[in-house]
Order: sequence, then structure tokens, then C-alpha cells
Amino acid sequence: MGELRWNPLLKTWVMVAPNRQERPNMPKDWCPFCPGSGKVPDHYDVLKYDNDFPVLKLEPDEPEVPSDDFYRVMKNYGKCEVILYASQHNAKLWQLSVEHIVKLVNLWIERNNELSKDENIKYVFPFENRGEEVGVTIIHPHGQLYAYPFVPLKLKVELDSCKEYYMEHNECMICHMNAMEKAFQKRVVFENESFIAYLPFFTDYPYGVFIVSKRHFGNLADFTEPEKRDLAKMLKTITGAFDLLFDRPFPYMMVIHQTPVNAEEYRESGKYFHFHIEFYPPLRDKDKIKWYASSEMGAWAAANPLSVEETAPKLREAIERFLKNEPE
Repeated sequence: MGELRWNPLLKTWVMVAPNRQERPNMPKDWCPFCPGSGKVPDHYDVLKYDNDFPVLKLEPDEPEVPSDDFYRVMKNYGKCEVILYASQHNAKLWQLSVEHIVKLVNLWIERNNELSKDENIKYVFPFENRGEEVGVTIIHPHGQLYAYPFVPLKLKVELDSCKEYYMEHNECMICHMNAMEKAFQKRVVFENESFIAYLPFFTDYPYGVFIVSKRHFGNLADFTEPEKRDLAKMLKTITGAFDLLFDRPFPYMMVIHQTPVNAEEYRESGKYFHFHIEFYPPLRDKDKIKWYASSEMGAWAAANPLSVEETAPKLREAIERFLKNEPE
């Protein structure tokens, strides 16, 4: 059973999902995402797989606690999907061909467009957790996608900040960020025709890359065919360079930030919000973790232990090494 509970202090919903405790420990010699497991087809390139232990459901549970005007409760309506990147158990995202990664981008777009048809869905959020350092227990290459019945708080903060900036300056804030980073150059790590990657002036993490579209658009539904291929190249390059940076598999959280769907409050967000991907990698050195601890979690007062002007050249050098061996 599960439900959504309103947090009146932060004005957002908390997802309660006791069923997540029922997840079994996987046998070391078995993976549910590998062909032959009985869970997935015998042959696939990329695949949408409905989460076996979802936080959100299209057939939601009845809340177990009563709702009132202060402690509000809502059904756990929504969708949780696993997005399988490849059938090969040990494949890494950067090892896949550009053509294969385009299939992944197309799957994100397909699922985004399909889930957006449901008027009860307000935000579609593709993401990836990679590495034990961020809690991953299955190494098979995969991400996830949550379709929420509300706009999550961090996205609301970004959206509202972008709207305020647009109203004051008649300009997209993230377009302005792109121009600022492009002019400064020292934090830019890579770019192609459609996307630019940089360590933003303000990022929480030493290697917290943003991948940002050069053209102003807000949603996965707005991609052109060239932009799909350019994003595939960008993802391959950035994740490949990450693994070269410290000569080890590089853990990260990768999240796609886009415009909401079916949310009346943000129906014009395409004017002022800009598609981008944020990476939250916890490493600050080969064997040193940048913890998101009490100040970050309890006060939202982040502390980056390294300046991005110091780390960007190291990541650029890793990208150069990667491209010498993987030109695509």
C-alpha cells in the first residue's frame, strides 16, 4: 500500500511506499534485465520495463491514513518505469554506439509523449542512478522514469526562478546561462551543434556537468532528429570521459529537467524554461566522496569542496583522451 502525504512546511508531496521494503536481494548470478531471466524479451536493444515495486501506480492504492485540511493525503497515482539501455549486462552507456543511444533518446521521447496524454500526470522525469555510491544494486545498464501527479519541488523552484527572470528581462535564464558560460569558456567542457556541456558557475558538485540545448525548447517532445543524434553523442562523450577521469567507473545521478505537462500553473513554461540534463557525481577524487550531508540536506546550503574553474580543465582533458579513441 502507498500514498502521497502533503508536507506543509515545504509545500510538496512526499511519496510513501511500504512495498519498496519487499524488494528481494538479487542472486549474484542472476539479473532480471538480462535475456533468459523470464522478465524481459530474449532480444532487445532498449526497453521500457514496468517497475516491479513502484512508488506510483496507474491503479493506485487507497490511502491508509485519513486526509484533512492540514495533513492532506492523495492517492499514489502515476507511473514508475525502468528504462533498459541495452541487453548486455556489463555494457556501459559510453560503450554503446551513437545509433544505439539515439534509440534510448527515442524511447525517452516515446514514453514522455505517451505518459503526457494522461491529464493526471503533471511531470515526466527520466533519470539514471549509476554506481554503488548512489545506492545502485543492479549493474545492468538502465535508468528509470517517474511520471508524477504533481510538479516536484526542485523543479518548481527552477521553473519559478526562470519565470521570474523571464518576466523581468524578457529572456530565458538558461539561454542567458549558456551565453555567459560560452563567453567565459573556462567552465565549458564540450559542445556540438545542438548542445553545450559545462560545469555551471554554481554547481554543488566538483564535476556536476549540465548538458544544455543550444536551441530554446522545453520538452522531450520538441526534439528534432539532428538534436537526438547530437544528444546521443554528448551523452556518450561525457559518460566516457567520466570513466577516464579517475580511471574507474564513475558514479553519478543524471536527471532530465524539462517542462511540466498538464499543469495549468505552468502551461506557458515553454516560453521561459529550457531543456537540460543535470549530473550529480559524488566523487571529488578517485577514492574521495563529496557527501551530501547535513548542511546540504537539512538547510539546502550546498558546499562544493572544489572550484569548477579547477575541475573543468581536468574533465576537458579526459574528454580529449576519450575522443581520441572514440571519435563518435
